[in-house]
Amino acid sequence: MRTKPAAVVVYGATGHTGRFVVAELRRRGFATVLSGRDAARLEALAAERADVDADVEADVVVRPATVDDPASLDRALAGAAAVVNCAGPFALTAGPLVEAALRAGIPYVDVAAEIEANAAMFADYAQAARRAGTPVLPAMAFYGGLGDLLVTALLGERTTADVVHVAYGLSSWHPTPGTREAGAVSHRRRAGRRVRFADGALRYHDDPVARQDWHFPQPLGRRAVIAEFTMADVVTVPSHLAVPEVRTYMSVEAAGDLAGQDTPAPEPVDALGRSDQTFVVDVLVDAGGVERRATARGRDIYAVTAPLVVEAVERILDGRTRTAGVASAGAMFDAADFLRALAPHVSVDLPH
Repeated sequence: MRTKPAAVVVYGATGHTGRFVVAELRRRGFATVLSGRDAARLEALAAERADVDADVEADVVVRPATVDDPASLDRALAGAAAVVNCAGPFALTAGPLVEAALRAGIPYVDVAAEIEANAAMFADYAQAARRAGTPVLPAMAFYGGLGDLLVTALLGERTTADVVHVAYGLSSWHPTPGTREAGAVSHRRRAGRRVRFADGALRYHDDPVARQDWHFPQPLGRRAVIAEFTMADVVTVPSHLAVPEVRTYMSVEAAGDLAGQDTPAPEPVDALGRSDQTFVVDVLVDAGGVERRATARGRDIYAVTAPLVVEAVERILDGRTRTAGVASAGAMFDAADFLRALAPHVSVDLPH
């Protein structure tokens, strides 16, 4: 194994997704800086990792920081190779963290699923990140990142499509407290309105929720979905592809879980801490009258974000990127090659 660079900072390390990201970084031998607001929880996680990672030579250290204290963020990022932001709501954390990353001159990666936070990243930081030549990668997660990679791989050398469909077939969705908090922030920012990507722009509306059937690949088969259950793909995909319409869908069961106030948080059922929730992401692209389809299957939408994030960090630090500045996963990486690298965490079917 090659020598690893300086440490990767994980802000929000003690959160549900943050812990998966830390574990994956450690599995790959990265030195890791645990950061966030709660020093006691960070120290407890560091002690836990020390027991688990006895055979990992790279260090793990703790550097508490808060997003309302830029100096504390600068100290947390000092000497680091990259920072991963796992702390939502990203409407509150993304700006301060990416500004700290730009001051430090290091790549920034986050796992934001919030549509407006991702749109703001492209709108507010594109010029500064491009001028600095620093990679800034938002939504490098199950929502936003995975769908964008699938769409990009389907299109190959093409950069245009007529319409993109991304359907999420989740067996269940037990939201974390962070997911609920981020959703509440987005709901307030939209004044309760819904959002779609049509005619080349995000458009807010009060249309009623609609259902339809989606024919997922077997064994999932025909399932009822919520149409226009809009996710971060409506920001990532059109950020680099000329697509006037991006539609996303969610299985009715998962949407109901998310809406339910009594739905419990995910419960671990294996040694890796994953829940028993499974997923199928089914992507259909219509380009020039030709339909192409790709599918990804896996387990636990939160846990699978970790290999997505860490693979991205590793490729950025290795120089295996196609652009700098603010970019989505599909723009920054060789999408098909990236998807192949996700095995065994994600099983991907691409057309030959």
